[in-house]
Amino acid sequence: MLNGLWLGFFLIATVAALARWLLGGDPAVFAALVESLFAMARLSVEVMVLLFGTLTLWLGFLRIAEKAGLVDLLARLLGPLFRRLMPEVPPGHPALGLITLNFAANGLGLDNAATPIGLKAMRALQELNPSSTVASNAQILFLVLNASSLTLLPVSIFMYRVQQGAEDPTLVFLPILLATSASTLAGLLSVALMQRLRLWDPVVLAYLIPGALLLGAFMALLASLSATALATLSSLLGNLTLFGLIVAFVGIGALRKVPVYESFVEGAREGFDVAKSLLPYLVAMLCAVGVLRASGALEFGLDGIRWLVDVVGLDTRFVDALPTALVKPFSGSAARAMLIETMQNHGVDSFPALVAATVQGSTETTFYVLAVYFGAVGIQRVRHAVGCALLADLAGVVAAIFVCYWFFG
Repeated sequence: MLNGLWLGFFLIATVAALARWLLGGDPAVFAALVESLFAMARLSVEVMVLLFGTLTLWLGFLRIAEKAGLVDLLARLLGPLFRRLMPEVPPGHPALGLITLNFAANGLGLDNAATPIGLKAMRALQELNPSSTVASNAQILFLVLNASSLTLLPVSIFMYRVQQGAEDPTLVFLPILLATSASTLAGLLSVALMQRLRLWDPVVLAYLIPGALLLGAFMALLASLSATALATLSSLLGNLTLFGLIVAFVGIGALRKVPVYESFVEGAREGFDVAKSLLPYLVAMLCAVGVLRASGALEFGLDGIRWLVDVVGLDTRFVDALPTALVKPFSGSAARAMLIETMQNHGVDSFPALVAATVQGSTETTFYVLAVYFGAVGIQRVRHAVGCALLADLAGVVAAIFVCYWFFG
């Protein structure tokens, strides 16, 4: 799938460049293509340097939390809920702890760190699966919730905004939180409908209702604020949450006699190993997106969508963020490349860049996640997983657009 997507970028760019040369009389397009390749290769290394530090930092703190027992505590707290949503998983099964840790890594926006943990969780669930080729209900729910982008603290988005020179990297914190809530809710409800899960069970309601009421009250508070106040609040909560988690991890680890420094270094070493494997993929996708933009093909496609949106009578500013949304279900690296390219082309704090960042933080690489996770355990029939995951993605994109108009006008 990624093979075809990457090759397609270059083929479309080639056709568009030939058209500009032969029909438009613009031979300089090929110089622009070559220049774009080198510029994007250089940008990949610049992004990678910051990515090394971010993944190393957060996997270090996450290892402290794991050794301090915070992950086990979360597993126990969420155990009653998981027993209702995943009735085929026995209480206390290792899969529950791994699922919790995977969600924690996703919640912190550490997509690449979450993948190895998620694969372990998938293998643990496969041990309970009576079929070797057909996805179980528990596996589908786990995958759809993964694909709904459970991002509570989008560290990687903040990192990209820092790298592109944003004055306030956490400006998109609240928009992403609201949009990812919509995508996760859509994913959960769609799976519950397909699997006939009893969401009205008293235990499930005891978990869901307080969260829904809190979110509703929070949104009511946000509705009373001006756009300037919303941006200020988003910045404050983003930075406060980020530093508060660090203090909590280190403080609780110290109280529980965890060797916090050694644990941090152990986790950071894993983060370094994860990060260094990403550079080839980042170079590949950024270069492909670069030639697509330099050839004029991307702008031509966006102009067509912009025309249709204008005919309907809607504002067209969000259209420039759509490349991130369109490729995100297929490839995380391609979506990252589109996001970075949008920030560079329009400005890191421009409306399209803010929408693209919110989309990136509230959607997931659905086909990649399904292919990797199910492929790792030999599942061939995924049943309703694809439909439910794509519905969650759609909800995330639509919510991201509406929320950004609400916050940033």
